Amino acid sequence: MRNLLLTIQYDGSNYHGWQVQQNALSVQEVFQNAVEEVFSERLDVTGCSRTDTGVHANMYCLTLKTDMNISDNGVIFALNTKLPPDISVIGCREVCGSFHPRYSCKSKEYVYKIYNGKFRNPFCSKYALHYKYNIDAGFLNRECKAFIGTYDYRAFCSAKSDVEDYVRTVKNFEVWRENDMVYFKVEADGFLYNMVRIMVGTLLFVSEGKIKAGELINIINSKDRKLAGKTAPPQGLYLNKINY
Repeated sequence: MRNLLLTIQYDGSNYHGWQVQQNALSVQEVFQNAVEEVFSERLDVTGCSRTDTGVHANMYCLTLKTDMNISDNGVIFALNTKLPPDISVIGCREVCGSFHPRYSCKSKEYVYKIYNGKFRNPFCSKYALHYKYNIDAGFLNRECKAFIGTYDYRAFCSAKSDVEDYVRTVKNFEVWRENDMVYFKVEADGFLYNMVRIMVGTLLFVSEGKIKAGELINIINSKDRKLAGKTAPPQGLYLNKINY
């Protein structure tokens, strides 16, 4: 039995996240339908992470197991003929049988995009948050360093989460500007439910003066979600990189 690791990209605008749901269309369901057409059976597809409704992926990894003798490039080309334009397979390789796309992962990287122009840009509406107030990216780049380290991040986790362990290690966090687009990039060994979106929303509160500069470490230590900022909307979020 071959264990194939596939790398895909997708525009999440038309989907209710990655994971199969009963009453909503997901990326996983569409992908499994394409796999069934190519491999002539409904194979299990195991993903590296959940993503929320409207969230995108520059790099998403998944595995499937098959006995079919088909080349890596053959898998890529065959699946791309069956997938819609907003999902694309960009890589395929065989890995050992024990490899798991989620549990074998060393770290994940997310990027959040904000269009910081005065007026709304219709070409960015599905792919970045429009935020009309000026963002000092250099200032937020200094503030966001407070997130780096190993902490209990329950103050930056949605109340809907049912995890028992809130401790994560954030390895890097950067904020920078390119013309009217401001980018937030964070890498960690794992993320809690809505963690990146809450971090971004909190940094915007710092930008607005609703949270004082230098206060982020106190919010982290408080473990109190009410002290952090709002959850930023999903359309600006991208799963950017998976590190194995």
